[in-house]
Amino acid sequence: MTELAEPATRDETFPLARTCPFSPPPAYEELREAGPVQRVGLPDGSAAWAITRLEEVRQMLTDPRFSSDRFNPGFPILTKDGRPQRRRFTASLINMDPPEHGAARREVVGEFTVKRMKALQPRIQQIVDEHIDAMLAGPKPADLVSALSLPVPSLVICEQLGVPYADHDFFQSRSSTLLNREVTQEVRVQAVEELQNYLDGLVAAKEADPTDNLLGRQVLKQREEHGDADHDSLVSLAFLLLLAGHETTANMISLGTLALLENPDQLEIIKNDPGKTLDAVEELLRYFTIAEFATSRVATEDVEIGGQLIRAGEGVLGLSYSGNRDAAAFENPDELDIERGARHHVAFGFGPHQCLGQNLARMELQIVFDTLFRRIPELKLAAPVDQLPFKHDSSIFGLYCLPVTW
Repeated sequence: MTELAEPATRDETFPLARTCPFSPPPAYEELREAGPVQRVGLPDGSAAWAITRLEEVRQMLTDPRFSSDRFNPGFPILTKDGRPQRRRFTASLINMDPPEHGAARREVVGEFTVKRMKALQPRIQQIVDEHIDAMLAGPKPADLVSALSLPVPSLVICEQLGVPYADHDFFQSRSSTLLNREVTQEVRVQAVEELQNYLDGLVAAKEADPTDNLLGRQVLKQREEHGDADHDSLVSLAFLLLLAGHETTANMISLGTLALLENPDQLEIIKNDPGKTLDAVEELLRYFTIAEFATSRVATEDVEIGGQLIRAGEGVLGLSYSGNRDAAAFENPDELDIERGARHHVAFGFGPHQCLGQNLARMELQIVFDTLFRRIPELKLAAPVDQLPFKHDSSIFGLYCLPVTW
């Protein structure tokens, strides 16, 4: 392994907020041009390696010498007030390493097969139609976030997990707090505790009466295979799926609708040929890459990436947003082009930790965009883009509201 001269850490803190909703901060392009691996400063005063190009991001995400353990002292922290505290429940899939990660993922992967997702399709279509019915019957302009983007994936994941939808305000408010980079550690810890206590009770109820939903089936499966259900692992699984299952898809519905309305030539393609909608979904996922820091890691051994030595214990930001705007991988990457065939993007991550629910997310987005623009072909924005409240303070990019009319 060849050790190169270590690049100096940039004086400024790495830009976490997006200055433009449709483009990465200029620093991303500067970093890519400087090289595939660059040293950057973090909000807590520490430093990490930023991996900026698609090839190297994918290489890092498939290398077992990079750990997902967020409690590792070297893991890059993107808040000002320090490292997260260890919780009383077991690790979830998102921060597990081999061999535990593979075994835990195999336990639940059957819940997200293409076959099972297709079985959910009629119910998801019904949910989307019901919410569009309500939006059409209500006042104009309407807020697409509260009318459609948030309730659809929330209701879907609630039904899938067996969570009472009546409790959605509770878990959505706690989720928003957990994802907000500006809140204090104390506030974040309280939100975690409240959500975990809620899910603790929910899993206990499923153990007492394992109904036909994901958590109930997991209880029965674990009892059959292991003699008893692992309560803490089920709570951690429910925590991850509930948080990821509605926040990501909800934000992509809002952002995707906005991007299509702002690019009428692209919208016209899927209006004329609904068979192109899945291509549009892939391109929108690449274009926005809303959960870009989920691909952060820490090296457990010395590793060379892109000609740069990364030492054991050093943190790494796998900048999936930067990789998805890499001109070496995508021609004219800053243009929205739903016919480019962008399926090699890393918006869902890559490698062993690639998003478990990606088939569900794709299907929800496809159904929403097809149905929304078929039923309301004259849909348009009801506010200028520069006045829209984007989630610049959140770990998952999106919109707080999206006024639309027709």
